[in-house]
Order: sequence, then structure tokens, then C-alpha cells
Amino acid sequence: MYADVLVEIKSKNISGTFTYKVKNEFVDKCKIGIRVKVPFGKQNIEGFVLAIKNQFDANYDIKEIEEIIDDNPVLNEELLSIGKYISETTLCSLISSYEAMLPVALKAKHNTFIGMKTVKYLVLNMSYEEAIKLCKNNGQKEIIESIKQVDKLIKSDANNISISSVNTLIRNNIIKEIEEETYRLNKEIEKSNKKNEMTEEQKKCYDDIVSKKDEYSTFLIHGVTGSGKTEIYMNVIETIINDKKEAIMLVPEISLTPQFVNKFIKRFGKKVAILHSGLSAGEKYDEWRKIERKEVSIVIGTRSAIFAPFNNIGIIIIDEEHSSTYKQDNVPRYNAKDIASYRTKYHRCPLILGSATPDFTDLAKAKKGIFTLLELKNRVGNATLPVCHIVDMALEMRKRNPIISELLKEKINDRLRKKEQIILLLNRRGHSTTVSCRECGYTFKCPNCDITLTYHKSSNMLRCHYCGYATYKLNECPNCHNDDLTFMGLGTEKLEKEIINMFENVRVVRMDTDTTSKKGAHEKIIKDFSEYKYDILLGTQMISKGLDFPKVSLVGIINADTTLNLPDYKASEETFELLYQTSGRAGRSNIKGEVIIQTFNPDNYTLKCVLNNDFESFYRYEMDIRKKLKYPPYYYITSIKVASKYYEDASKEATKVANYLKNNISKESIVLGPSTASVFKFNNIYRFQILIKYRFDDKLINSLKDLQSIFNSNPRVNLEIDMSPSRI
Repeated sequence: MYADVLVEIKSKNISGTFTYKVKNEFVDKCKIGIRVKVPFGKQNIEGFVLAIKNQFDANYDIKEIEEIIDDNPVLNEELLSIGKYISETTLCSLISSYEAMLPVALKAKHNTFIGMKTVKYLVLNMSYEEAIKLCKNNGQKEIIESIKQVDKLIKSDANNISISSVNTLIRNNIIKEIEEETYRLNKEIEKSNKKNEMTEEQKKCYDDIVSKKDEYSTFLIHGVTGSGKTEIYMNVIETIINDKKEAIMLVPEISLTPQFVNKFIKRFGKKVAILHSGLSAGEKYDEWRKIERKEVSIVIGTRSAIFAPFNNIGIIIIDEEHSSTYKQDNVPRYNAKDIASYRTKYHRCPLILGSATPDFTDLAKAKKGIFTLLELKNRVGNATLPVCHIVDMALEMRKRNPIISELLKEKINDRLRKKEQIILLLNRRGHSTTVSCRECGYTFKCPNCDITLTYHKSSNMLRCHYCGYATYKLNECPNCHNDDLTFMGLGTEKLEKEIINMFENVRVVRMDTDTTSKKGAHEKIIKDFSEYKYDILLGTQMISKGLDFPKVSLVGIINADTTLNLPDYKASEETFELLYQTSGRAGRSNIKGEVIIQTFNPDNYTLKCVLNNDFESFYRYEMDIRKKLKYPPYYYITSIKVASKYYEDASKEATKVANYLKNNISKESIVLGPSTASVFKFNNIYRFQILIKYRFDDKLINSLKDLQSIFNSNPRVNLEIDMSPSRI
């Protein structure tokens, strides 16, 4: 018997499977989808078995599989097909597709071992009456009594018990020690059977979805913030799991999982598993096995949770579906929404996309009838949409209010008096975004990326937010040695200090990448704020969506222009989403909500639409621009980056790539570039970008594959292809 093995080799020149002979002792164990250890060159490496055959003719000696790693396949039939789909649609290697789908413990990586967590118990080896009779002293009797009370006594909990007595009882076979697996992650939340009564709008959405619960269809729920989309999700999921099927629920940010998980566990108890990057490798492994063992029927998580190994999926839900975090920016460059569509087709079940600000491409599909559009136009209960105000910061600067405007300061003081809560958004972390010398103009830049370093005062470090380079802040200019350094720009760390100085006895908590790097930090901040331990929550975009705090009545957008001026066709859309979603955190209960938007562009159309809660007008305006400029959804876009450590090589090869494409793809397709990428130098790599706009081009895929094969043999230059970039 022979097996085709996909080995874990990332070399550009090595792809595809290699055939190995299966030893007689492994014949019954060798299955498609398991991991094996095989000799490859002078080393032993791991790989996945993708095919088994009885005969194989070769004019060379065939090596044998050294070891079978798994008892059962880690890749089932569906996951194997998903990996091939990702490889074909994103033009990545098959091994990188499979590696992206699995937790670290199950990847084909040599010498990577993450075991099961076990607990040692002491149990009776005979009846209680017999055990007591055989005891020699009171100490032994106490041990027997303790075991009887709990049935299984955790050995580590028996610190006050004599170890010698325990060992004597074990040696005399009166008790025995057993070892059982335990999961690292066990959420203890009291289950509640209480359900909220659905509104008429919610009930209609629910009825439309469950009427098609046994067929593939895509629903787009376009509901204003606070309209109760989560309640619809939970009711649909309850119907699905009552049919003995399974559900996957995706959220865009780790910060959203605590609130979501708590709601779902209260409703569904231990039927819920969690998968996101904030878990340890061991916790992910445990959650994955809960799913495989059919101990749970609901998975909640971020992007990678879409690969949960369910085999009877009845619904997939993607909340805040507009979020760019569902797209992976490194290889394999998949979009979780595409994988969700693939899986729901496979299982013949519905896919739900939900958002207050749907992705324009998805909304266009819904308006054309490709998706089913469901609308929620009202907030639940007595809650109303917040009232928005725009503040011109050019005028505030003249009044010497560079950070907090007079209006926002007044509103914050008002909420503090009323014991209500405030959310402040500033989509830039750190203290100061630029540090320079007043004397000679020298600016501290990243040596790897050639962009300015951000100053983080709490750690006294200058950091690059692209490659991670960090260095301690110098007290003088390295160029002229003058000690008169200026700190320009505003980040969340500096804003926090400003708020504390401005408002007496204010309780502020900051939520950004710096404050949430420790395990459990997201959950603690959200829990503390919801329990009114803080008056103000300030942070980056991670606080902008999905969070629900009843006492929040004021939202302040400190610098609305941060994303508005980015050189990207989606800049306006992403700005509207960010501001509208953040605004939606205010007034979600019976307290009226207000939003203050601070900007240097008060007449900008995007901001005016946010001011008026007018998504529809903004959508029509933006779609008209995209149609004229040939951007999605009217045209597809593919991005190609030519990258090298050597500037001349990158520049020369980028020109060759652009010329090749112009001569080999459809004449109706548009090739733009090469031009320097938005971040030209990244981690000492120079990058040029070429964009392709096209509608239908049957030559494109083959041309891109030809380019890949050419660059596979070029050690000095890399080709990075993104078939559907989230931003350009």
C-alpha cells in the first residue's frame, strides 16, 4: 500500500505530494487526513496523507512512512476540500491552506507537541464499608471519608492529608489513583432560560430565515445599532440545534467575544466552544477536541473559527460582516465570508450576514436579489438613535482646545454629574505619533520600514506599528545632540493623560493593543466598565462595534479624520462604518444618547451622513463614485506586490510583471502600475504594487500562475498576490 503525503515544506520550489510506502504494521492505521512522519532528504518531517493507493510504479526506491501520528484524521473530507478551494482561489500552496485551518497542536510541524491536560484523582478500590475495616489509623479513615464525600478526590486538593497514608492505602489496593483529562478552558456562567420577547421586526427576520433552514441561502440583516440582531441570532441557533445540527457564530474582534460568549453560555450552557487568537495553544486544542467529540454544538470565535470541524452544520452567522478583520492579510489570503459561503453550500444550510453598515458589495448583492435582504429599522424597546454633533476643530484650535473641544468637555462634565458613562474613540494608539528635533528637524524613524516611530510613554519606548521594532527613547537628537525634542501627534495614551488632568476624580480605562496584550485583559476591561467601575472607556477601533453598555449616553470621536484621508478607495466607507458603529454605542437603553464628532473637515459628505444617521444616502453617493472609477462591486480588483531586499531588483521586476500582464490578460482588463506600495519599505523589504481591475477575465488566473512559477526560481524577489484585497 502507498500513500501520497503533503509535506510541511514552505520552499517556493517544492509543492504537491510525495508518495511513500506504508509499512505492513501501519496499513490499518493509515487513513486520509491523518498526520504522518516521513523521511525527506536528510531529515524527518511531518505531513498529511491526502490519498491512498494499492499500486505505484516508480523507477526509484520508495521511502517508507516512519510514524503514524494520529489515531483519527485531523482533516475530514470537508476540511480537505476547503483547503483545496483556498489554494485554488487565493493561489497559495496547499500546505499553507491546511496549516491555517488547524490549531498549533494539530499542524504538521515537526517537534511541536501539545498534550492533553490531566488531573489525578483518588478513588475507592472497593466498597466504603470494606475500606473502613481495612484502615489502620484515623488518618487513613479520614482519607476514605473524604473520598466518599466527593466520589473522586482531586489529589492536588489533598494537601492536608498525609502522603504516606495515601501511598499505604494505594499499596494495599484500598484506594487507587486514576488520571482523567480536563479542559483548560471552562466558562462557569449560570445558565438562564430567560428569553427576550422578539419585536415584530425581529420575528419577521427569524421567520424568513428558519423557513429556509434546510437549504442554502444567504441573508443580509441590515439593522441599525441596537436593533437586536443578537437576539435573532440566538433564536435561530436554538431552532437549529434543536434539529440536532450545529452552528458557527463569527465576530470580528477578540474584544467582542467575552460579551457574546457570556450571552450564549447563559442561554445554551456547555454547548458552546470558543476559538480565537487570544487562547493559548493548549486551550485551542481543547476547544477543537470538544467540537470533534460532539460535546458542543455552537462555536463562537473570530476569523479562524470558520474552520471548526463540525460535520452537520445547520447555520453560519457572521456578525459585523463589514469588518476587514474577516480577511487574512498574509498567506493564505482567504476571506472568512467566502469560506462560510463554501461551507453552507456544502451543508445545504443558510448563511447570515449582519451589520448596521453592511459591506457595499454585499449590500449590492442583496439589492439585486442574490442575497435576501432583511431590515431592522428601529432600536429595541424605548431606545432611540443618538443625536450627533459635528465640531470644527480648526475653530477649536484658535480657542486653544487642540484635543478636547468646548462642547465635548461640557458634555463629559454633564455625564459625570449624572453618573452616566462615556466612550471616547481615537483610532491611534501610543502617546505621540512623531518625535523630532526642534533644532535640526531630525525625525525618529524605523530603520526597517522608513516610517515614523510612535512614542509610548508608559514604557518609554519608540515603536514601529508595522514591523514591531522598538528602542528606548533617547534624551537627545542623534544627529545634532540637541536635547530639545518635540512630541507631535495624538495617541490613546496621551489622550488618557489629558482626560485625567482635565476632569477631577474621573475613572478612565484605556482599551487598545497595548493594554490588552495580556491574557484575559479584554474581558476584564469590558467586565469592569459594564459594572460601572469606570466613567470613561477610551480606545481604538476595537471599542467601536458590538459592545453593549446600558449606561453609556455619550460617545466622543476625537479625530474623525484619521481614516478619512487614507489613500484607499474604501477610506470613506471605512470611516463611515467606524464613526456610525462607534456612535451606536450611545443610548442603547432608556437613556438618550449623544455623539460629538471632532474633525477638521466639517463639510465632508461622509461625516454629514453620519450626522444624519443616513446610511442609504451615503451608500448611493459612494456607489456612484465607484461606478465611474471602476471599483468594486462594479469591477474586481487583484493586487500584486513585487518585493525584494534590493530596491533595483524590486523596481525592475515590477515593470516586467506589469508588461507581462498587459500582454497576456484580457484587453478589457485594466493594469495600473507599478507604483510604490502604500508602505513602501516594510521590514527592510522594498515593495512595488500593481493593480488589476477586471470584470470577466478567463486569462487572468493562468497568467498569475505562470508568473508564480517564474518567481519560484527567483531567490531575490517575491511575488505576493491578493485576489481580493481588503484595502489597496
